[in-house]
Amino acid sequence: MKAPLFIGLMSGTSMDGVDAVLASFGPQGAQIHQTHSLPMPAALRDELLALQHPGHNELARASVAALQLTELYAQACLPWTQGPEKDLIRAIGVHGQTIRHAPDQGYTLQLNAPALLAERCAVDVIADFRSRDIAAGGQGAPLVPIVHEALFRHEHGRVILNLGGIANISLLLPGCDVFGFDTGPANMLLDAWVNKLEGQPYDKDGQWANSAASDPALLASLLSESWFALPAPKSTGRDLFNLGWLQEHLDRVDPKGELQPATVQSTLMDLTVHSVAQAIKPYADQIQELIVCGGGAANPAMLTRLGDLVTMPIRSSAELGMDPQSIEALAFAWLAYAHIERIPAGLPAVTGARRATVLGACYPA
Repeated sequence: MKAPLFIGLMSGTSMDGVDAVLASFGPQGAQIHQTHSLPMPAALRDELLALQHPGHNELARASVAALQLTELYAQACLPWTQGPEKDLIRAIGVHGQTIRHAPDQGYTLQLNAPALLAERCAVDVIADFRSRDIAAGGQGAPLVPIVHEALFRHEHGRVILNLGGIANISLLLPGCDVFGFDTGPANMLLDAWVNKLEGQPYDKDGQWANSAASDPALLASLLSESWFALPAPKSTGRDLFNLGWLQEHLDRVDPKGELQPATVQSTLMDLTVHSVAQAIKPYADQIQELIVCGGGAANPAMLTRLGDLVTMPIRSSAELGMDPQSIEALAFAWLAYAHIERIPAGLPAVTGARRATVLGACYPA
């Protein structure tokens, strides 16, 4: 009997597209059967970015954007839900697009229309993963450490670094349960700055950042943000780390606007690697290797700078047979599987919740 299949969908903080994974799970771990990505339409990305901040008629606009995003999710699923695999697909796990994340105020908001996705694809949809953990007193994030453990646990110590819009780490230390937390911005600010100044969606290979030295005064100012000093568990997002936040620091450090844009980009890259290195440092003597996944795994400049700050060797998850760009989507396929199997995936050691909970809500086909 063939194992049931699960689809995982992720449109991350960078909002550059939708990653889709078709996978199965069993005693031998996860098996990825197929993956693909769809680009985010520019108009939809612009609207999702605008909805990160309060604005005119935002409730209606958010509802429309959720429907448009869900149609894109459906497009990503249809090759499988209408293909030869359709009768084996048990559920779709979909995260949605975060536009607010305020766990300290008891809420998080991901734009999504899971009922519409269930209707379009004729498959059960599992969604709204974060709110159950927040209801139990947790941060609702990060959700991927439990999946990182399933994929990468080894006899020696590893730290799994996800360089998406936000950077987060999962610590797989010998004799310890998995734990992890967000470390700060990764691609989110870098993409926003290069888009604003150069009109490009991202800084390919970190070339623009590497064309200039970073500014020590600006870096010190950015790292003085009080969030970095908070103890784990902790999570963050665009609510805090956005261009407005960056501009406040630029106004403080460079009131005459004399810093070159490339210098700012270089400093933002240093912000990412310094905040990651700072988060890893207390556990460094228990870590034998650092495994990188997410979009930043394809940024050689960022990995070189990180390598200058940490003592352990750095490897891409690709070296272990896992596509760095697909792991977050795979995580939501696994979270859908965990929901169906009633496996608690909200872990107190990761999110700070009072107890472990089964995450997500089911929207039947």
